Amino acid sequence: MIDNLSWVTAYPEILLLVMACVIALLDLGVKSPLRGATYVLTLLTLAVVALLQGYYASSGETIMGWGGMVVSDPMGNWLKCFAALAMMVTLVYGRAYAGARDMLRGGELFTLSLFALLGMFVMISGHNFLLIYLGLELLTLSSYALVALRRDDVQATEAAMKYFVLGALASGFLLYGMSMVYGATGSLDLAEVMKVIAGGEAMLKGSAQVLTLGLVFLVAGLAFKLGVVPFHMWVPDVYHGAPTAVTLMIGGAPKLAAFAIVVRLLVEGLQPLAFDWQQMLAVLSVMSLLVGNFAAIAQTNLKRMLAFSTIAQMGFMLLGLLAGVVQGDASNMANAYGSSMFYVVTYVLTTLGTFGVILLLSRSGFESENISDLAGLNQRSPLYAGVMAVCMFSLAGVPPLVGFYAKLSVLQALLASSDGFYIGLAVFAVLMSLVGAFYYLRLVKVMYFDAPTQTAEIVAAADVRSVLMLNGALVLVLGIVPGGLMALCAQAVASLFI
Repeated sequence: MIDNLSWVTAYPEILLLVMACVIALLDLGVKSPLRGATYVLTLLTLAVVALLQGYYASSGETIMGWGGMVVSDPMGNWLKCFAALAMMVTLVYGRAYAGARDMLRGGELFTLSLFALLGMFVMISGHNFLLIYLGLELLTLSSYALVALRRDDVQATEAAMKYFVLGALASGFLLYGMSMVYGATGSLDLAEVMKVIAGGEAMLKGSAQVLTLGLVFLVAGLAFKLGVVPFHMWVPDVYHGAPTAVTLMIGGAPKLAAFAIVVRLLVEGLQPLAFDWQQMLAVLSVMSLLVGNFAAIAQTNLKRMLAFSTIAQMGFMLLGLLAGVVQGDASNMANAYGSSMFYVVTYVLTTLGTFGVILLLSRSGFESENISDLAGLNQRSPLYAGVMAVCMFSLAGVPPLVGFYAKLSVLQALLASSDGFYIGLAVFAVLMSLVGAFYYLRLVKVMYFDAPTQTAEIVAAADVRSVLMLNGALVLVLGIVPGGLMALCAQAVASLFI
């Protein structure tokens, strides 16, 4: 049934869709090489959408629309607000880079990024298997095109091909898993699926094995989208091969949407099977922390190092999702999932700052993507070296930066379970963080203590410089006063269980 409330739940998505089409048409008349008008209109659209989502989120209301297929709740609205802001920052950082590499011959970079964001919004709002899948496909198809935007670049086209083939495989896993869960429960609606599974064997009518197999495929598909081991091999190749501005688009905002669909599918739809999927996530998490951190040490390419770092960071984020239901006791859910949400939001903030500096150091004909390219950055620009150092210390989990509190909140959720297995996982995670600190701090050493290999002046537009400074300041300030964002994430997640 479609009523007035249904339209309310979809206003931001409708605005985003309309503006993406309008910008695509208006761009046909833009002659500026850096697409000035298209850029400004895109940023205005994203700002309005972010404000609208922030307004929805601050109201604290949960609204179901379109016959229960769409949900507008505080968690989803905050994640969408953060995703829109992350996309704005990505476009600010990436515009000059894209212009220097002939990626702005048309306005595709802007329109495809808006369609990718629309896909994220649909994923985050979906309360139905099909809707979540449609959002996922819109995001991934836009991402494939963005990676291949430099058609004359061999590396980029190769990365797009790998991403497309492996992405299609993962989408197949996810869809196959959804079809099996549908076959076992007879519904595509997450609330209905949860009710049937909670009813036990009497309601499943002998299809419990099909349901378990469907769960395995679902978790495999989600693991690919998060980029965790053993479904991680696309991450370093795509991060390395894609134009750096597009690497940031893939490594930033979509992580928020991936977290949202993990919560929607596993927590809101398949929570009675928590014992099964938590075991799978535990294996994925441990392997990701192990492979991600140790593989990152061996990298000389900065983008590949950050790709393996992402794998390890996502493994750490999954630890929070493990501690929600302990031996049938669901009292720790809001705390555990809230800490994971805080972790993924702060991770995206730090990633934006890191890639912002890398994009700034890249110039026409030169890709700043090797660790040696950052040598002596402090002597060339203390400000940008400072922003990069703050982001590296945050990713390593050094206090008083926001990354430290993100790690601490996840570890606290594990320890709150008072379960020996989870306490062991927390100890393992701390040890892996020590390994990770090596390659982050190595980068700081290269910037501050090595002799510069580049002498070219670092030129930054006013918008890039001011956003980068704000980004670095937020990583520091949210580390000193993390309470507000922590409370926001905890309340947003708690609203799911009211």
